[in-house]
Amino acid sequence: MITIDMTMLLHIINILLLAVILNIVLYRPILNILDQRREKISTLNRDIESFEKNRQARLDEFEHKLQAARNQAKNEFEALRSATQTASNKRLAAQRSEVEAAKEAQFKEIESQLTVARGELRGQTSAFAAAMAGKVLGRAL
Repeated sequence: MITIDMTMLLHIINILLLAVILNIVLYRPILNILDQRREKISTLNRDIESFEKNRQARLDEFEHKLQAARNQAKNEFEALRSATQTASNKRLAAQRSEVEAAKEAQFKEIESQLTVARGELRGQTSAFAAAMAGKVLGRAL
C-alpha cells in the first residue's frame, strides 16, 4: 500500500516544481516559436494573396492593353487598306480613261484613213469601171 509520508510530499513538490520549470524552460519557448511561426505563415499567406491580386490586376491590364493595341492595329490596317484601295481605284480609273481616250483617238484616225481611202477609191472607181468595161468588151472606151 501507499503510505503518506514526507517523501510523498517531496515527490509532489518535485513534480510541481518540474512542471513549472518545464513550462518556463521548454513549453513556453516552444509555444512562442509555434505562435511566431503561425504569425509568419499568416503574413506570408496575406502577402501571397496580395501578390496574386496584383498579378491578376496586371494580367487584366496587360490583356486590356493588348486588345486595345490589336484593335488600333486593325483600324490602322483597315484605314491603310482603304486608302490604298482608293488610290488604286483612282489610278485604275485614270488608266482606263487614258486607254479609252487612246482607243477613241485610234478609232478617229482609222475612220479618217477610211474616209480618205473611200475618197481615193471613188475617184478611181470610174477609171476601174472603164478599164473593166474595156476588158469585157475587148475595146477601149
